[in-house]
Amino acid sequence: MIELEIQGLSGNREGLLIDVGRLAVLHGFTLQRQRLVQDPHGILLTMVVRGLPRKRRALEEAMDNCDRFISVQVFPFVEGNPTPHFAASRKREEPPHVPAPAVPPPPAPVAAPPAPPVDRVAECVVPAVLAVEPEPEPEHEETLTEAEFEFILPTPRAPAPATVVETQPFVELIPLEPDEDAVEKFLRALDRDYPRILTHLQELQRSVAEGARASSLELAGRHAGAWVFGREYAEDGGLDLPGALERIGAPALRALVEVDQQGTQLHIHDSPLCAEAGHSGCSFFSGFLEGLLGPVIAPGGLSIFPVCCRSYGADACVLAIKSFRLPAAAEPPFSAWPEKRGPKRGHPHLALAGLGQPLLRCLDSGIHAVACPASP
Repeated sequence: MIELEIQGLSGNREGLLIDVGRLAVLHGFTLQRQRLVQDPHGILLTMVVRGLPRKRRALEEAMDNCDRFISVQVFPFVEGNPTPHFAASRKREEPPHVPAPAVPPPPAPVAAPPAPPVDRVAECVVPAVLAVEPEPEPEHEETLTEAEFEFILPTPRAPAPATVVETQPFVELIPLEPDEDAVEKFLRALDRDYPRILTHLQELQRSVAEGARASSLELAGRHAGAWVFGREYAEDGGLDLPGALERIGAPALRALVEVDQQGTQLHIHDSPLCAEAGHSGCSFFSGFLEGLLGPVIAPGGLSIFPVCCRSYGADACVLAIKSFRLPAAAEPPFSAWPEKRGPKRGHPHLALAGLGQPLLRCLDSGIHAVACPASP
């Protein structure tokens, strides 16, 4: 076993011992002692751990990658020979104090030549000049306040109580018949404001009952599509479905919204009728295409299937469109009654020898029954 000393410089003191201690324990080392010191450079951490020699390199890499440290180093620990912290502030070395030199006394005055005698002789007093040595300034030593901390493993918190989320029960929407008054109000604005009719459609969505929203939009779409066909495409006809979508369907929808055609699918982007979550307005576009393309591909029919909708989280509203041939008039079924069949149709009958009763043959060519006369 070896003992290592971890020295690190950190900018934040909170939780530092716990994070570094946990990291050392995860790499197979046990904690011996630790210390935190406040320094002008930051927080100085010193921690002594014990573990296997072969795990030292993994511990050093973990400490280098620890985001709690600004800088970190790992040294072998020697008892009784403490290693100074590599990031500790050093005491500033001040030059030795040199006392100021003493001021030399002024030179003695030169005696003046003898003067004529006077009554009083003025005495000249020269004040003594004292050399005052300045007091040395007290040295300010920077002291580091050291605090010893005991490493305590965190106590796991009790799990928070589960939050009960109240869910609304699913209520199946009952479809209703279209609101013809609201549709009629929209159609009066169609001739005046086309192609700027989306605001009128949004008003129609808000004015009708929730169950009648889809049916009302579909009815308004069929009337609007038929109106656009009679106004702009009445001379076009006899087209197949891809040609009808390319020449009529997609251009007519582009007058209202942004549309991309991909084969027989139409991708409608940013539909304002499908902006509200769970409230799709694609039924208007389905009805619009039925009223617009129905006369073009007659006598066939259209089948329009909404693949996905923006109101349910899709990036765009996608409509898949297919055409089909209407079934021809069915022939009348075969009748087995004698008055309704021709001379060569019907079931032949046979007479049983000796009895005289006719036999009826089944459609499967087996004897079905004997026609017996009524008893007297």
